[in-house]
Amino acid sequence: MPSVILLMIAGAAVVAWWNASRAAAERAEALGRDACAAADVQWLDQSVHATGLRVYRRADGWLGLERSFRFDYSYDGVERHHGRMVLRGDRLVEFVGPSRDTRVIPMRGE
Repeated sequence: MPSVILLMIAGAAVVAWWNASRAAAERAEALGRDACAAADVQWLDQSVHATGLRVYRRADGWLGLERSFRFDYSYDGVERHHGRMVLRGDRLVEFVGPSRDTRVIPMRGE
C-alpha cells in the first residue's frame, strides 16, 4: 500500500512540473509574439524553445526556477534573427530581441 501512495505522489509531482513548464512556455510565447508585433517584425515558427533551466533564490528566501527561451524573428522575411528571454516564475527578467530602434533603413542612393 505505501508504494501506491508514493507512486501517486510522484505522479502528482510530475504533472505539477509539466503544468508549470507549459505555463512558462505559453507566457514566453505571448511575450515573444507581442514583442515582435510591437517592433513590426515577423515572428517565425510561431513558437519558443526552452533552452535552459536553473535554480535561483527568490526575494522571500525560497528557491525558484529560472527558465530561458529562444525564439526567431525576421525584419525582412529573408534573414533569421534569434531572440532570447528569461523568465523567473511568470516574470520577465531579461529580453534580447527585436525593437523599433534596431531596424536599419537604407538611405536613398545606397
